[in-house]
Amino acid sequence: LADHVLTTSDRITDHIQETFGLPNENITTLPTGIDLNLFSPAGDKTQLNSTAAAAPLIGMVSVLRSWKGHTTFLEAAARLKAAGFAGQFVIVGDGPQRENIQNQVSTLNLGDVVSLVGHRENIPAVLRTLSLLVIPSTKHEGVPQIGLQALAVKTPVVGSDVGGIPEIIRHGDTGRIFPGGNPTALASVISEILADTEKTNAMTTRGRTLVESKHSLDTMLDNLDALYHRRIPSPN
Repeated sequence: LADHVLTTSDRITDHIQETFGLPNENITTLPTGIDLNLFSPAGDKTQLNSTAAAAPLIGMVSVLRSWKGHTTFLEAAARLKAAGFAGQFVIVGDGPQRENIQNQVSTLNLGDVVSLVGHRENIPAVLRTLSLLVIPSTKHEGVPQIGLQALAVKTPVVGSDVGGIPEIIRHGDTGRIFPGGNPTALASVISEILADTEKTNAMTTRGRTLVESKHSLDTMLDNLDALYHRRIPSPN
């Protein structure tokens, strides 16, 4: 496989082919597979903040890096708070932008509605606890594993139109897409998803089906095995 490239999204594949002129036979898109037993809709939840369980809980789960879109997330939270939104927001993860994010929470006067809870190990339980996962990345995204994991546990997802996110968060089908870096649009989409329960439940069902059919761990391994068999001659 020395002359073959693996990527995790069609957009990355297209970019590499456009940049380097790589022919189709020398590149394959193969997103990371999801363990469907571990990431199941049924299972434990976890405590992420001290608010009432009935309040909607909107979350991000990622390394705290500049391009993950935390600023967009917080500005959307500020707009929703100003409009009287009764939910809470939680940021799961740690990283180099933690201090900057904490400063943004303070500057936007969001200390009463936003919690930074740090790194968590039990991601399936975290995702089951959320009313909605937001993936507001501004760049550098293939097919995000957290998006597939959320679809697998049937947690509603909103994603930006960046990189490979729309390949799995299909607008109106498995989730909602908004223009990256646009907090007003994100706030609007969050409200829509929480308001239209019937449509949102249908999207989460289709999301689980998508992961089962195309993005399971078994499917990834089968595709990788088939690629090796195509590319490596069998010994005589």
